[in-house]
Amino acid sequence: MSGQRARRHIVRGLALLGTVLVLVLFGGVGGASAHAALTGTDPQDGSVVKEAPTQITLTFTESVGLLDDSFRVITPENRRVHTGKPAHVGDRANTASVSLPDGMGTGTFTVAWRVVSADSHPVSGAFTFSIGKPSATAAALPTASAEDTVAGNLYDITRYVAYGGLAVLIGAAVFVLACGFPGSVHRLLLAGWWMLLVSTLALLLLRGPYERGSGLSAAIDPAVLRETLTSRPGIALVARLVLLGAVAFYPVRARERRRLVGALGGLLALGLAVTWAAAEHASAGIQVPVAMVSSVLHLLAMAVWLGGLTALLTALYRPAEPVPAAVVTRFSRLALTSVAVLAVTGVYQSWRGLGSWDALTSTSYGRLLVVKLCAVLLLLVGAGYSRRWTGRLATVTVASVSVAVRERERVPEVVGAPGAPGDSKDVRADVAGEAVAEAGPYRRGLRRSVLAEVSVGIVVLVVTTLLTGTQPGRAATESAAAVSAAEQPTGSSTLIPFDVGTPGGRGKVQIELAPGRVGENSVQAVIFGPDGGIATVPELRLTFSLPKQDVGPIDAQLTDKGGYWATDGLTLPLAGTWTMKATVRTTDIDQVTVSKTVNIG
Repeated sequence: MSGQRARRHIVRGLALLGTVLVLVLFGGVGGASAHAALTGTDPQDGSVVKEAPTQITLTFTESVGLLDDSFRVITPENRRVHTGKPAHVGDRANTASVSLPDGMGTGTFTVAWRVVSADSHPVSGAFTFSIGKPSATAAALPTASAEDTVAGNLYDITRYVAYGGLAVLIGAAVFVLACGFPGSVHRLLLAGWWMLLVSTLALLLLRGPYERGSGLSAAIDPAVLRETLTSRPGIALVARLVLLGAVAFYPVRARERRRLVGALGGLLALGLAVTWAAAEHASAGIQVPVAMVSSVLHLLAMAVWLGGLTALLTALYRPAEPVPAAVVTRFSRLALTSVAVLAVTGVYQSWRGLGSWDALTSTSYGRLLVVKLCAVLLLLVGAGYSRRWTGRLATVTVASVSVAVRERERVPEVVGAPGAPGDSKDVRADVAGEAVAEAGPYRRGLRRSVLAEVSVGIVVLVVTTLLTGTQPGRAATESAAAVSAAEQPTGSSTLIPFDVGTPGGRGKVQIELAPGRVGENSVQAVIFGPDGGIATVPELRLTFSLPKQDVGPIDAQLTDKGGYWATDGLTLPLAGTWTMKATVRTTDIDQVTVSKTVNIG
């Protein structure tokens, strides 16, 4: 009956875990968003330009990787424009640019783009611009295709399997080596190795479709595979396969040179953890070296704790091979150390990822982090119950050993006496049976608490995987600020009337100042005559002064461009309300100076 109850507990636990996985994976959690965010486009979104641009340039908040198909430019007639090869602008890795051909025509063009963020997640979008004038019809902005969704979902699910395989592999190995219980855990060790191997191969194939947002057929495209193998995430996956090949020959059963075997195992586990840190959030953002170390330690501590719990649960549900209390005690101490490492590294990673308290509730990353924190607290409660059952089991075991020793010393004296057992082996068997029966309730309690820990631990593992695919709160805040700044007015337009006092000496000067901020600015000025048409004058001088700071006048040094006056080298050093003076000379002897204020941010 006890075996049937154990099986029922396992079935209920698996059903609970399956429900939780379905809810977490598909229950309203948004898709992974990348670290990089678009801050500007050239031409600007929705702008109308007089002449066709020679290239398209995008600017992001961080460095991005480019794909062969990073840009798709569509004509108003929904035909694709043959563009050049995507490239960065100069040495600026946070830019993406593509050259355009001559003779593009007029109308509204659609630009669909897709790049890979520094933390390995793809980011995409689209915008429009018009040449000459907007056209009556324009290509529709692209949306995510069904193939894109399938590839992305499969890639995310495979990542969950990979995390689980790593935890089971490292946790089971530590349970065998550090806790001294080989037993049936070797099968679990093999299962973890196969899980990690198959999921890594799948990730390597799915990486191309995931980055490009294409169909699954791209997974076996030689060109796509070649590009994946030369990318940083691809190199990390290949390194993981090499390490798994070395793990296949790892002498986990060796009893000689335990320290050497343990050191070798530690190096292999460290290498596997590095393959994650090198291609996730730790590899981008602030304090990358510290973040890499913290990420590796966090991942290893998670694997030791959750994978070890899985190994302990497997061993506890095999009554034919009871787990010694000493093994449970050793793992309890190891789990406590893992929790301490998780706490320290988790606090650092939370600070690095959030950036502010407001991000806990205002960003997806923060809300997921709150869910993870609640799950970890539940996990600690379960761990507390497990430690209590472990302590009671150890106490009962010690008492049973003491009784067995006394009985063993007493048996030789009473064998053969009236009413005494006929064999010391029978006495020891009876004592052992009594010890097992006495420890039974504590073992069952330990099984239940460990099963609860493993159940909540899988939830923690799933949420952790979701966090690695979600834009950190700090990055989301920085991206929002950058986008807000990019959406602010990029300049000012000022119209100043003038009158030199002669017939036909009236008019207006229109001054365009961009971006209208501290630093380098460009100026364009046009003179309009009394009839409203563009007029030419012998001279136009423009100066800027900041009276409150006693700065200026600064001469803009405008140059006649044939119909308008311009300069790209006006530098305004301070923010404030500047006085802009325009001196217009209409003849050799007639001129006037007019002024107006302009705000410089």
